[in-house]
Amino acid sequence: MSLFFALMTVQVLLGGLDNLWHHEIKERLPWKRSAAQELKLHAARELLYGFILLALAWYEWRGAWVVLIAAVLVAEVLITMADFVVEDRTRRLPAFERVLHTVLAMNYGVALAVLAPVLVDWWRQPAGIVPVQYGLVSWMFTAFGVGVTAWSVRNALAVLRLRRPAEWVRNPIVPGSSPTPRTVLISGATGFVGGHLVRHLIARGDSVLVYTRDADRALDRFGPHVRIVTDLDAIDPGTRIDAVVNLAGARILGVPWTRARRHTLVESRVRTTRALTNLCSRLEKPPRVFLSASAIGYYGVRGDERIDEQGAPQPIFQSELCQRWEEAAIAAEGLGVRVVRLRLGLVFGRDGGALPSLALPVRLGLGAVLGSGEQWVSWIHIHDVVRLVEFALDKATLRGAVNAVSPNPATHLQVQRALARALRRPMWMRVPALFVRALLGEMAQLLVDGQRVVPRRALAAGFDFRYPDLRSALEQLVGSRANANVELTEMYYNGECPVCSAEMSHYAALCADSQKSLRFIDASRHPHALAHCGLRPDHLETRVYLKDAKGRIVSGLPALIRLWSCMPQYRWLARVMRFPMIRPVMVGLYDHVVAPALARWARGRIARQRSFSTS
Repeated sequence: MSLFFALMTVQVLLGGLDNLWHHEIKERLPWKRSAAQELKLHAARELLYGFILLALAWYEWRGAWVVLIAAVLVAEVLITMADFVVEDRTRRLPAFERVLHTVLAMNYGVALAVLAPVLVDWWRQPAGIVPVQYGLVSWMFTAFGVGVTAWSVRNALAVLRLRRPAEWVRNPIVPGSSPTPRTVLISGATGFVGGHLVRHLIARGDSVLVYTRDADRALDRFGPHVRIVTDLDAIDPGTRIDAVVNLAGARILGVPWTRARRHTLVESRVRTTRALTNLCSRLEKPPRVFLSASAIGYYGVRGDERIDEQGAPQPIFQSELCQRWEEAAIAAEGLGVRVVRLRLGLVFGRDGGALPSLALPVRLGLGAVLGSGEQWVSWIHIHDVVRLVEFALDKATLRGAVNAVSPNPATHLQVQRALARALRRPMWMRVPALFVRALLGEMAQLLVDGQRVVPRRALAAGFDFRYPDLRSALEQLVGSRANANVELTEMYYNGECPVCSAEMSHYAALCADSQKSLRFIDASRHPHALAHCGLRPDHLETRVYLKDAKGRIVSGLPALIRLWSCMPQYRWLARVMRFPMIRPVMVGLYDHVVAPALARWARGRIARQRSFSTS
């Protein structure tokens, strides 16, 4: 077994390299909808590998039990062959990945040849599972088995995420109309701020071009509502582009700031900004405005000093990063383009930005104050960010640096206490600044040092913040009363499904008095009712859609939770479904099990009725 274990060690290490380098870093398969079938095969194969590694590390499988081991080994071969076919159909493999796959296949074949005599010997012995120990090798293979099994679960969860309906189907985009529509090119549109901005501009009636390297992700988020561009050189010089918004850049908080990481952070921003500037120079008519994101890290670490747009930079990395980012954008001014450099603070939103990572520990009762808690947090609500971007695009006199922060910065302690109050959780832990600095190095400046930044130029230009203070922002973002006073107007459901029809009839009777404006609409009789959102009849067949008086639409389980919260009889259920540990599971069950099963049953029922009527 020693040679077999050696060969399988090579197999695990090379397979881990293939998964990490090619599947995760280079191809980002878990985020590509086209890779769902490949990931499903990977998850199945890794599960088999996990079983083999754990099974052979501690046991001999004798007699008839050999059949189980042999079946798993053969199944792995068949899955690998299917994986080769799927890979060739869905993506172009680089040379190194092809070579690595060949080496893995050859090494696995040799490992099977080495194991075959052992299996024959076990077959000849009385049936039983006999415990054995190979010392350190057993423990090493246990670690391998647990790791490979965990990776299998990770890929299986990715398959579920990719198999669910696209984001623009689950969270419909309602396009608007404008007497003065613009064409806006946005980079970084698939990010948190970019996603909100795209939806806002489409709702305004603008045309949006999304510049991205990940067309699959952009298609999942925005569907037919945007034009996706993966190569700026493919844009014809005669194309009309009224504004360019540059939000692209690698995430700054997360991976430690090693030399390689710093290079990535700078290049991801500067390279994209220069490419957009070059596009502006190629266009026959340059855009009127170029808005490029930056950050308040430009000002460095300043303690309690109040800083406006006149604040000077500092010779530290976060400041130098922003300086180089802004310098690349300023080059567009030489083309006669108005350039706005939007220096973003900490952006708070329900679905991204800084708030979810701040709120999760507090929800779990583990909220902590970092350092003294006296460091300043210059924050801004996501809705105000989007509105400020639109304001900057429209305000012809606004140019140069603009701080995108609330007029009322708060200390870290105030933010944490406000979160604890909003979530009704205790706040009792403290983490020493020394520990954070030792763990994160210079990146700790983002957490334990702060900047007290104010939006002087935005206020002077006449911008009105909708969420100027922390309390109103957190009430809207984490409170349960954000939509309490907004009337519900239309609920669309599949009337051909008896379960759905009975359920909605029940809700309609309960809402007759409390929600008089709410109409329950059988989508099978009005299959094109939401066509203006790009939704097809098959979308309305498999999901419920709920519209409110502001024209906003939600679907699936979130729509039902919103409906339940308006009915006294079901408010308890809405509260239960909002628990962080329960909601994701129930949303997954709705998306992958309940809704598809009911839709298939309804289709089969209709087909049987038609077949019976024709016969």
